Amino acid sequence: MSDPRITSSIFTRGAVDLSTLRGPAPASSRPGTPPQGGPSTGAPGGPTAGGNAAIVDVTEATIQSEVLERSMAMPVVVFFGAAGFPESDEFAPVLERLAAESDGAWVLARVDVQQSPRIAQMFRVQGIPMVYAVVGGQPIDAFSGVVGEAQLRQWLQAVLKAGGVTVAEPEDPRLDEADDALMSGDLDAAERAYRKILADSPADAAAEAGLAQVGVARRVAGADPATALAAAESAPDDVAAQLLAADIEVLSGLAEQAYARLVGLVRRTAGEDREVVRQHLVSLFTIAGPDDPAVASARRALASALF
Repeated sequence: MSDPRITSSIFTRGAVDLSTLRGPAPASSRPGTPPQGGPSTGAPGGPTAGGNAAIVDVTEATIQSEVLERSMAMPVVVFFGAAGFPESDEFAPVLERLAAESDGAWVLARVDVQQSPRIAQMFRVQGIPMVYAVVGGQPIDAFSGVVGEAQLRQWLQAVLKAGGVTVAEPEDPRLDEADDALMSGDLDAAERAYRKILADSPADAAAEAGLAQVGVARRVAGADPATALAAAESAPDDVAAQLLAADIEVLSGLAEQAYARLVGLVRRTAGEDREVVRQHLVSLFTIAGPDDPAVASARRALASALF
């Protein structure tokens, strides 16, 4: 788990503006646990069944109000999960219980990454479960995987203490503009902006990550995720199908799954095909950055597959 002090390296630079995500979206199933007892009695994104206002299910249509606007008044803990994933299923109830016991000190916002992949993309979710703390409209800390309840309570206390903290503005406003263009879907403008930054600062990791995201967004444009994933499942040695499936998984917040898919493909290919897959996988690593634990693990697996 990350240090409870404010960190920023894993977040989109500057203020996270989710207003571009507004619009119709399918009602999400409860992330982390399969639906039980029938559908929620609340509207999508509103309080969960039973009227517990400390827990809300969030969609693209409601994240602006349920996360950003709420976080102006109190910390919002955003849980990224998906039903059917064991660690997610086990960890969600712990967070839900602590939220219910908090007496309104903070709100738990649940996001199903399979139903709302663009939210996961915005927050650069690389695996589930993943938890972010949002205060004053900004993400201030995060951790991935399952942690013990004692450690979780300690982290929540740190989040509550950080309630009055203001996150510094980004040093380079061009990154903010490039990110805005990317999230609004203007890929040409985003690419120009990232390339301009890299022309001035070739080692700028944030711009490199953004440019890699542009590449992924271009490659998946027009593809139907369900169809593409089904095609990859039925043709495990079809390089093009596997690369597209990996891109879709990354944009859905399932980067670890994408990495494993391509490492396996490296093991099954040779020559030019193997190099194409290797380069594609390395480009996906760029999005999360070298410090991401999932990237470090996948790099070791890739090295083993190659040598």
